[in-house]
Amino acid sequence: MRLCTLALGLLGGCSALLAQGGENVLLVVNRADALSRRIADYYISKRGIPLKNVCKLDILEDKEEVSWDDYVEQVERPIARCLAQADLREQVLYIATTMGVPLKVAGGGEGLAGEYCAVDSELTLLYSKMNGRRFARAGVVPNPFYGRKDQPFTHARFPIYLVTRLAGYDFGDVKGIIDRSLAARNEGKFVFDLKSDDDAEGNNWLRTAALALPKERVVMDESAKVLTGEKDVIGYAAWGSNDPNRHQRNLGFQWLPGALVTEYVSTDGRTFQRPPSGWTIGTWKDAAGWFAGSPQTLTADYIHEGATGCSGHVNEPYLAFTPHPDQLFPAYFSGRNLAESYYLAIRALSWQNIVVGDPLCKLK
Repeated sequence: MRLCTLALGLLGGCSALLAQGGENVLLVVNRADALSRRIADYYISKRGIPLKNVCKLDILEDKEEVSWDDYVEQVERPIARCLAQADLREQVLYIATTMGVPLKVAGGGEGLAGEYCAVDSELTLLYSKMNGRRFARAGVVPNPFYGRKDQPFTHARFPIYLVTRLAGYDFGDVKGIIDRSLAARNEGKFVFDLKSDDDAEGNNWLRTAALALPKERVVMDESAKVLTGEKDVIGYAAWGSNDPNRHQRNLGFQWLPGALVTEYVSTDGRTFQRPPSGWTIGTWKDAAGWFAGSPQTLTADYIHEGATGCSGHVNEPYLAFTPHPDQLFPAYFSGRNLAESYYLAIRALSWQNIVVGDPLCKLK
């Protein structure tokens, strides 16, 4: 993973931020998928999502990756119709996709000129597209909300949707996300695990995040060891499998309801298929040990272990475009909901990022 420009952000006031509810969420369900329907039914009942805010797609093929044509015809245009027909374009601020909705879009090119991306990241642009804007498929689109910690999220200021995903290995994992979101409290520890004591950009973002939070709420480790077995964790950021000293798949943390996770990992959101029970993380040198095309840590493992929200990447994002913990955790601590906290920390849209969790989750 390459290093890019360091961007710093400190704790800001959120007194002017607006409270949001189920009427501000568009829930996207694939009615051809039984798991997607079950997740939608549970979320509707727990968050009071109005039925007009439920967008039903018909995607018959059970696959995580789709072509651009299929994305446009089966996902983007039907969602745009849902928003328009229910007169929800302005009212909806957040879109929540579910298991059974495709995860990524295939495309040509490579690196920063790649035309492949996460479905959810592309969907963030739908508000602007419905207002006539057009975007190139290749490369990134700057996120206008990035770092705007003191401004309420409104379409007048930020012409995008914030898209999160209700996903895990099974219904139990997703039910856990929703239940823990409703039980989230502002307590516990924020754990930042640097891979070394040097001044790598990612390490500096972790240090800045720690300085922006109450000292008594922070655990920060600058040694080469990997932290395991931490208790009462409400936030965690680290290098994941890009830390050369990490060799275990799971960290054995005890997560509090509402806990958020982010890592500097290129392919952690590549799949929500469950690995074999004996699989663990490895190296790029040993393809025999890969799962779903990669040896790296998995976003879904953190959800399965008990985290309430977690970021990920379907392909290489490059370090600069991973969520910046110095933006994410101060925003969440200050009262932003999950969706706003993550997107405040993500510099690019139409890119590789996914955010797993209930968009409305916030610390009380």
